[in-house]
Order: sequence, then C-alpha cells, then structure tokens
Amino acid sequence: MYISDLIEDFLEHLEIEAGRSKRTIENYRLYLERFMEITQEITGKDDIKASDIDRELLRKYRLKLNRYGSTHDSEDLKVLTQAYHLIALRGFLKYLTKREIKSLDPSLVELPKMVRKQVTFLHFGEVEDMLEQIDTSSETGLRDRAIIELLYSGGLRVSELVSLDRGSINLDRREFMVRGKGSKDRPIFISQSAADRVRDYLDARTDSLPALFLNNSRNLQTVDTSGNYRRITARSVERIVEKYAKLAGITKHVSPHTLRHSFATDLLMNGADIRAVQSMLGHADISTTQIYTHVTDAHLKEIHDKFHSETK
Repeated sequence: MYISDLIEDFLEHLEIEAGRSKRTIENYRLYLERFMEITQEITGKDDIKASDIDRELLRKYRLKLNRYGSTHDSEDLKVLTQAYHLIALRGFLKYLTKREIKSLDPSLVELPKMVRKQVTFLHFGEVEDMLEQIDTSSETGLRDRAIIELLYSGGLRVSELVSLDRGSINLDRREFMVRGKGSKDRPIFISQSAADRVRDYLDARTDSLPALFLNNSRNLQTVDTSGNYRRITARSVERIVEKYAKLAGITKHVSPHTLRHSFATDLLMNGADIRAVQSMLGHADISTTQIYTHVTDAHLKEIHDKFHSETK
C-alpha cells in the first residue's frame, strides 16, 4: 500500500479513534506531508510503499530534514521542530504496526537530544506581590484577582480557564473537572482563598451569563444566545497577568503558563510526589513533568545539607 493513502487513514484514525484535537491533526498532516515531499526527493518516486521505509531511507530523511532550510530556500528547522516531525513519523509507523502492515520498526526512530528547557516560575512571595497590586473595589478587579488566584492555585492552562462555566466549578468542595489536551479530563483542586475570590467576583456580577469569566464588553449588538461574546479570551488573560507582574516590579516575562509552572514548582519544593504533580498538570508523559526537577535540585541540596548528618 502507498503511504499517501495510509497517511490519510492514519489522520482519520487520530480524529476518530484517538480523539486528537484538530490542531494536532493539522500538525501531523504538515509533518507527514513534508516526509512525503522529502522521500520523493530521495527516491525520485511520486509515492512509495510502506515497505520502502527502511533504515537507510530514515537516515537520508533525517539528514535532509536537518538541512531543509538550505535546500528549500527557507530557515533551517530547529531541533525541536525536527523532533516533532520524527514523533509524527513514529506515530504513523506504530499505526502501521497495529494494522500489521510491513514497514520500519517504529522503535528505530530515535529523537534528537534536546537541551532541557529552562522553566520560568514565580516564588510565592512574587505571586503575593502581584495580588497586592489589584484594586478589588471594582468588578474588574475582583475578576482579575480571581483569575490569577485560580491559575496559581489550580495549575490550569489558560485555555482551560477561559472555557470554564459557572456550573462547572464547585466552590464549596473546591474541586472540579476540566478537559485538557487530548480531550482528557482531570480533577482540579483549589485553595480556600481562590474559591473565596471567585465567589466574590460572581457575587458582584448582575448578569446570568454562563461563562465563569467575562470580558468588559458592553456592546449589546454582539449578543448571541449563549453569551459567549462576553467570555474572556486567552489573550485578555495574558494581558491581565502581564499587567500585574509589571506593577509588582517583576522584571522576568510572566504569562499564565508561568503561574502553571509556579504551581508545579511549589508542589515539588514542598515535597509532592512527581507522579502526583504529573496527574494534577494533566501530562501524558512523566518526562514532560521532569522539566521541573532541575528547578528543585537546589532546594533538595539545601534540605540535604540541613538534615543529613556528616560523618566525623
């Protein structure tokens, strides 16, 4: 079977059986179409069979991928982008294996070594400094305080936060479910302070719109039956976080994701198990959560020096 047809089958599998997002499927399509483009250059064939994918073709593909910019009049592909191409290829080969279609063993597709990403996070005192900058005498201020406390307390992604409805969050039990990446549900737990700030904001509102957080629009011409025209956007939340970080005198770049990093780092530095943190963040792979461990290494050394007895 030719890979052009099999790739279409694989993308349909991602959509239907695997339940992957449209964004993920679009990215996989891009990476696999580029694989086809490069293999056409290598083999001189318009299409190849699954059985034609072997170690030598993979070697030449990786070489071409690394030199892509110089041969296609564009910028070179970053190592991370090359890794995404190889992840897509490996996923495609795993799909072929499940269908018992002869091709390259997916385990032979090794990813390039990556420089571990540096995580930017805030200490608890810096988060408090941000909160102190918020004037809560207005509905907008109450909203901004609730947003920042909820991001920090629950470790939410900004996309998860803006999609919340009033009815989806239990302020008495201080827990609720969100649907994260890959359409996977996970529980969110929040502090009493975060729950109180959300309640203060909701008490100040006079509307009955379903969205938990609203923008400041008062343009009634844009009304729709769901009220989603008033739902706050991810970009607005980014501006809110940036605003109060600057007012607090924090010089590093602070985004909603920084608060998510801060949530994870705070848990680990206070002794939380990394598997529990993985679950609370909704990471599919423990390696994603391990980006935080180097942040806590210095803290662990302090604990070792303080509590471990030296031999005489």
